[in-house]
Amino acid sequence: MGLLVRWLILTAAITVASYLINGICVDGFFSAFFAAAILGVLNVFFRPILLILTLPINILTLGLFTFVINALLLKMASGVISGFEVYGFWSAILGGLIISLVNWVLNSFITDRGTVGYRDLRKRDDGRWE
Repeated sequence: MGLLVRWLILTAAITVASYLINGICVDGFFSAFFAAAILGVLNVFFRPILLILTLPINILTLGLFTFVINALLLKMASGVISGFEVYGFWSAILGGLIISLVNWVLNSFITDRGTVGYRDLRKRDDGRWE
């Protein structure tokens, strides 16, 4: 259940990026759905390898090269899915940034079981939250 919910969240993130950026085009829901699947597979298998291979340049750029890796994976996904197109390097960079942000915000509300969760915070006597 959790995998399907995260897949739908990534689909929503790709759709949001296509609405906000002119260089990203999605033909429909199923194109975004399959693009999310391919992007998820690429993130699982290739992203760790690319992060390790580019570790020195990533350290020199204080982690900003990770955006280039995200853009590369987004371009790779657009090459596989016919209804999902990413035009240009900067569109891929901005798309990767928007997809990461939307994905992070939406996944912060999802538990491991795929349900919406929240945390109850209480203020302690010393003024700190727990």
